[in-house]
Amino acid sequence: MDARIAPQRHADANEVRSFIAEYLGIDTKEVTDETHLTDDLGLDWLDRLELMVLIEDEFVGVDFFADTIATQIVLVGDLVRQIEHHNAAPVRCSAA
Repeated sequence: MDARIAPQRHADANEVRSFIAEYLGIDTKEVTDETHLTDDLGLDWLDRLELMVLIEDEFVGVDFFADTIATQIVLVGDLVRQIEHHNAAPVRCSAA
């Protein structure tokens, strides 16, 4: 089995919004921090879960499920803030 993993990249807010728009096949202008994932984009809980897993796979250091905050994410801005939080977290080095 030849499993290939796409290289991950660091995310900024615009890249995340573009990723969501591309995933949904909509114009990037429709994806703002105030856009509601369910009410505005029509995503049910399973669609939101799939989107979060895809974002974790696409961007370095993103883990929505480590802190069990996935259920609290309802806006695009919530996704962006969580990613920014992970990007700002200090990198821990082992004391080897």
